[in-house]
Amino acid sequence: MVARLEEAGVLRPGPVRNALLAIRREVLIPQAYVRRSQPGEEPPRWDLLDWAEPAYRDELLALLYGGESVLVQHAGERLLGRVPGPRSGGAITAMSSVVDMTAGLLQSLDLRPGQRVLDIGTGAAVTAAVACWICGDRTVVTLDRDSHLTEAAQARLAGLGYRPRAVTGDGAAGWPAGGPYERIFVSYAVPRVPSAWVDQLAPGGHAMATLSGTSPSWPGLAIITATSGGRVRGELRPVEFGHRPGHGFERLCISREFLDRIEAGDGTRVVHTSTAPPPDGARGFWLALDHLRPGLVRNWSAGHVVIGAPACGSWLTARATGADCWSLTACGPRDIWGEIQDVAGLWRAAGEPSTYQLHVEDTQQWVTAGAATAELSWSLPNTDVMGAEEEQ
Repeated sequence: MVARLEEAGVLRPGPVRNALLAIRREVLIPQAYVRRSQPGEEPPRWDLLDWAEPAYRDELLALLYGGESVLVQHAGERLLGRVPGPRSGGAITAMSSVVDMTAGLLQSLDLRPGQRVLDIGTGAAVTAAVACWICGDRTVVTLDRDSHLTEAAQARLAGLGYRPRAVTGDGAAGWPAGGPYERIFVSYAVPRVPSAWVDQLAPGGHAMATLSGTSPSWPGLAIITATSGGRVRGELRPVEFGHRPGHGFERLCISREFLDRIEAGDGTRVVHTSTAPPPDGARGFWLALDHLRPGLVRNWSAGHVVIGAPACGSWLTARATGADCWSLTACGPRDIWGEIQDVAGLWRAAGEPSTYQLHVEDTQQWVTAGAATAELSWSLPNTDVMGAEEEQ
């Protein structure tokens, strides 16, 4: 797993690499789910694999070290004392994030020995284990709203020789009793940065969390730094992948039925243009679109641009038909192509920013980029969400 991450350029020599080499994931995650049902099959079916059963070990090892998300909890169940075997119906309610994303974020966090770390969104406790290995377990607090997850984390981290404080509570409130913290790592997405996280940062400390709008298509990474003068500065970086939303923060999705309507193409209008949409790599633009024109979702599985607005049923497809020609097919009341071009104009006028400033002052939070004469900006909603499981 580590060799693959190094070859992909995700992981470099340093403490995070060494921690991932040292931590035995089969001790930390002795049980995990594998889905047995086909996409769309109802009710869904899973098998709970258990390291204690020799027949499961090869498949479980492939799950734990393959790099993808590892499913660890079904229907909010207690993790300790579970009987392995099949499950039907319900949903997966906790998972360990894709290791590529976790490794990259933890490297950016720059963990060091002796730092006080607050890990919000315990999940399978992978980030807590890495923090314990690097910083020392006595200065690490891992927090989750689900007592079953914190209970299991306490027991399984002890199996690795770590005894951090595992607490149950509202992630948005943090855990002031263990602060102030040099590092705060959040394993779920939020619509804004809760004030408690800012208050619990030590001077020079950093907090890191996925920050996004209602769409899962264009996430941002918020990095908050506490200055020695008691103020904070923030940065919002567009990223390819982010964590899933916390409890109480719902996201939009494109249903199979919606995709079928798009593929059928009934009642559509088709136009041709020489103007191309901004490229996928222009993440600063797409992040701005998500916040300035909310309610849009990208279907990344398509081989061309497919964007839908689930709330009203509008959608747009864009296909390159030549060197300087694009074919646009649209349906519904929203002019999605017009919205893209409007925001693209604002983004270009602001200098095509690839990162943004995140302003956190009292109860107000907003994002800006560019000069005052051509500023691209938006406000963040005044809504906090509770801590949830560690998810992609």
